[in-house]
Amino acid sequence: MLPEQFSQRFVADFRRRSLDWFAQEGRHDLPWQQPASPYRVWVSEVMLQQTQVATVIPYFARFVDQFPDVPALAAASLDSVMALWSGLGYYSRARNLHKAARSLVENSDSRLPEDLRLLQKLPGVGRSTAGAILSFGFGQPAPILDGNIKRVLARCFAIEGDAGQSSVQSLLWRYAEALTPEQQAGPYNQSMMDIGAMICTRGTPACGICPLQEICMAFQQSRQHELPTPRARKAKPLKKIFVLLLQSKAGILLERRPERGVWGGLWSLPEMSSSNDWPTWLPSKEATSETLAPLTHEFTHFKLQLTPVKIVLKSSPSLVSEASRSWYRPGDTRGLPAPIRKLLDRLQ
Repeated sequence: MLPEQFSQRFVADFRRRSLDWFAQEGRHDLPWQQPASPYRVWVSEVMLQQTQVATVIPYFARFVDQFPDVPALAAASLDSVMALWSGLGYYSRARNLHKAARSLVENSDSRLPEDLRLLQKLPGVGRSTAGAILSFGFGQPAPILDGNIKRVLARCFAIEGDAGQSSVQSLLWRYAEALTPEQQAGPYNQSMMDIGAMICTRGTPACGICPLQEICMAFQQSRQHELPTPRARKAKPLKKIFVLLLQSKAGILLERRPERGVWGGLWSLPEMSSSNDWPTWLPSKEATSETLAPLTHEFTHFKLQLTPVKIVLKSSPSLVSEASRSWYRPGDTRGLPAPIRKLLDRLQ
């Protein structure tokens, strides 16, 4: 059952305020809006998961230039897809995008379905991403609930509790469904995203220029800095590993990481549990080693400290007979984790 304030008049006023503001102040020139094809919307929405717009824009431009449609993405090698994703993080998104493109070519004549249930069957496509594809790409009246919209709704209707909890998530979806119009769902959804990104920001909301100020319960109660309810923060654990920086005339040795786990599917330096834990496949332990200064990289839930152990070999051993190993040389464009690429660039 929806709250009392969701009368037809209230819903119409909420939509009008959002759409009028969007027409004048919203973002109309994002690269995936010009043109807003279902494929371009899909790629952008996957990239925007856990990632800010400013970071995504250059990645999106390079990605759709290289893979302009579903068949091009499906025909590409995973290596080439991961190379363009390198540095964007959350690499399972790229693997799922590639896997879904191949599924579309095989089963749907390369077309994204215009059905919420079928879209959610694609790898990496949840309810909100599917709603974005439908509303922005196909003009259908589908709600979305990204981080920005969650924040706007939580403040407007003084919704308490961690948005990650199923009960709070369910309530937010009920609000989103009730407010999304049958007509102009795309512009409305973009207006809500833009209000959250440009005005109703996490740290310092600009309530004085917000089109929803007069109907915002958090503003009326002076609680805009309390809502949405922040998640309890835990100290990030520190994981320490050593990586093998093996140099020879052939280049620097890389290993492909397993698809599951950190940097899944990318090429990286071989890991070791200690500075003396050299792999058994090294041709000789007579080579000199040097432990370099560690570098730290932060993930969402933990920090990773990498300590490179540099070993220089006079010869170029046959260590690449396995498909999971390869030599890296300057100019190599394959997908590498951002901190590993920075380390290699510094060495070169």
